[in-house]
Amino acid sequence: MSAAIEYIQAWQCIGCGKIEAPQPCIGVCRDKKVLMVSKDDHAQVLAELADAQRQLHGLQAVLLQLAWSEPRDGQWERNWRALQQRAREWIARPDDGTAESTSTPPSAAR
Repeated sequence: MSAAIEYIQAWQCIGCGKIEAPQPCIGVCRDKKVLMVSKDDHAQVLAELADAQRQLHGLQAVLLQLAWSEPRDGQWERNWRALQQRAREWIARPDDGTAESTSTPPSAAR
């Protein structure tokens, strides 16, 4: 995040849900203190979360391939280099969508 998020203190009625700021209600409702953020700060955090989820998805795909690959005898180095290349490609372009994660093990790279 580029700037610190500023919280706004407000009062929310525990009964009807109405929100008032900066002071509590005149006594008709029972209020509890709540913290709120601006729409722009919220949108920024959502965008950063979506970016982090895309990165995690791509990293998970590379990690799953590494975890479930079982090269044939004599092909360990070839397999390792292919996995390194895939990881390097993802690092260079993490948002290109080529790394797809699955919940089942991918077929072994042979």
